[in-house]
Amino acid sequence: MARTGLAALAVSAIIACGSAAAEVAAPDDALPADLTVAAAKAGDDKAQCTPGFGCVTNLPLPRYVTLKTSEGNARRGPGLSHRIDWVFTRVGMPLRVTAEYENWRRVEDAEGAGGWMHYALLSGSRSVLVAQDMADFRNKPDTAATVLLQAEMGVVARLMECSTDWCRVSIGTTEEMRAFVAVLPETLRV
Repeated sequence: MARTGLAALAVSAIIACGSAAAEVAAPDDALPADLTVAAAKAGDDKAQCTPGFGCVTNLPLPRYVTLKTSEGNARRGPGLSHRIDWVFTRVGMPLRVTAEYENWRRVEDAEGAGGWMHYALLSGSRSVLVAQDMADFRNKPDTAATVLLQAEMGVVARLMECSTDWCRVSIGTTEEMRAFVAVLPETLRV
């Protein structure tokens, strides 16, 4: 049974963030949560925003993405003139998109830290974050299957596919390891 402390890929939002993320109180100079609706109504009479969907992309909100680069600035508001509140430094880190404004997305990590990031820093790739210490990754989607490796809390892995109770993930950077991990159905958002 191999043990790994990988801090490589992005395994997060889909398995762990569903219930772990928390809203962060907005500072006084931050934009309101319904910024996208207000901006669309003010700028274009024809713009129609559907509740639960982004006005820019028409994709569901919240939704999960990953950090595309090794460094991404999370700003106080949507634009380069806003100060940087947080810097994400992990390629593949899963993030939850909670709002959209033009080319900017408001994101948060599993602990609720975040801000506004330019969409070019984000990828639609699916990933998961290990939320339990020494999680077992198995060769088949069965609790009696052989454990291929154990991963520490915070390890990120690329999500390949999911069923009701299991997800197949890929972990590693130089030598990729594919395995199955059990998930709680209420934390799985497909």
